[in-house]
Amino acid sequence: MSKQKKNAGPPVHWERLSDEELLQIRVRDLKLRIEGTVLEDRIARLYEELDARGIRFHPSCYLADEWLTPDGIPVIGIPFFLAHPRLTQLEKKIMLEAEGDNDAWCMRLLRHETGHTLNYAYRLYARTRWRELFGPYTTRYTSAYSAQPYSRRFVSHLEDNYAQAHPDEDFAETFAVWLTPGSNWEERYRGWPAMKKLRYVDHLAAQIGPQPPLVTAHQTPWSAARMRSTLATYYDRKRQYLGDDFPGFYDPALQRLFSTRPQPGAQKASRFLRGTRRRIVDSVALWTGQRKFDIDKLIRKLALRCDALGLYLKQSESDTVFDVTSFVTAAMARIRLFDRRTETQ
Repeated sequence: MSKQKKNAGPPVHWERLSDEELLQIRVRDLKLRIEGTVLEDRIARLYEELDARGIRFHPSCYLADEWLTPDGIPVIGIPFFLAHPRLTQLEKKIMLEAEGDNDAWCMRLLRHETGHTLNYAYRLYARTRWRELFGPYTTRYTSAYSAQPYSRRFVSHLEDNYAQAHPDEDFAETFAVWLTPGSNWEERYRGWPAMKKLRYVDHLAAQIGPQPPLVTAHQTPWSAARMRSTLATYYDRKRQYLGDDFPGFYDPALQRLFSTRPQPGAQKASRFLRGTRRRIVDSVALWTGQRKFDIDKLIRKLALRCDALGLYLKQSESDTVFDVTSFVTAAMARIRLFDRRTETQ
């Protein structure tokens, strides 16, 4: 059997292609690099911050399918779409946001992932004191976690109380706060139980800072350089994976509940949701048993999407309250069912 001619790859100037054309290109064929991009400057700044703290270990970085530090491997994966403005633009158009697309956001994520790499590079998770403060590293991850928003046992660095997701995330978040220039953590967390963790990180850094890592990285899982899927396939899978965490997940339902063609004097859907939020939260909490904080968070997210979609009321307020309450109740019940299934897998 004769072999077919291999794909010669995309045109040299793929950034000039239309979205439809660009989506047909395989990620690996984009030939992306960190060198020469804004990412290179940010990584260099990260290394300067580590040097200033007396830490000689500089984690290697590579382009991957998302932000990640592979389990047990001290290396940082950065989303490939941050390596070129055209890809960042496409990410925002399809996913509505590009995680880490501005300087401050990117640096927060880099510091967080660096916490993971230090944990793995020096096997900190195996230390007794580490386990006492953060919990067992072997604790199972779940797709969702029930966070205590105002708990003082955890620092606040990334959104969604991420330090509470897992002991490994707790350490990474604590390290990130400690590393951030000007974080003033000694004053900000004074009197908090989380201060014990911060002081432990401070002690650890002085201890391991001058030492070479025990584990080095020889692998780059989920590297963009090896991704054979097209951008179209990548985004199809990404939206399916994110589910209701995808910003546009509820758009079809919102477009059924509200209208883009307002009648004269029709109220904006976002204003309506914000005005009736407390009433809806109380009602949904009564029927689902879910925390009011979580229900309120969902309604706020829905209001933002209504603004983005330009939606207005299409029926009376009383009918709309009933329909929205029913929808949010079903959505919260679905989230709860999904979480329970995940925890038992």
